[in-house]
Amino acid sequence: MQRTGNGERWKAAPTLPSSGAPFPRRGEVWQVDFNPTKGSEIKKVRPSVVVSSDAIGRLPIKLIAPITTWNESFAGKLWLVRIEPSETNGLTQPSVVDTLQIRCVDVQARFITKIGVLPSSTMEEVAASIAIVVEYQ
Repeated sequence: MQRTGNGERWKAAPTLPSSGAPFPRRGEVWQVDFNPTKGSEIKKVRPSVVVSSDAIGRLPIKLIAPITTWNESFAGKLWLVRIEPSETNGLTQPSVVDTLQIRCVDVQARFITKIGVLPSSTMEEVAASIAIVVEYQ
């Protein structure tokens, strides 16, 4: 169940139409299947964070940012947001959200399992990083 905007009523969380599984929400970390890919696109099944707003869109697609394992060479890269593993986010090793590789994906075709959620402070960093990538002033 989730709280509605006024904080007083509760309603069921949205679900995937075909399976009844929970519909991905902004800030949630899900295992997502990126295959097939082409060229330098990020590949394989990996964790990703939902970055699109829950308030917009009618199609069963979500804008996501893939998560990959931290590497020291990533330090100082403005399009990468470092996250430490926790029980809340479901990650098992230091990682980064790669905002240069954001993409829209079909929820039913690519989302596999919810593994966690990122705190709002990290989502603010992700949004700021996306703003840098698209040169938003």
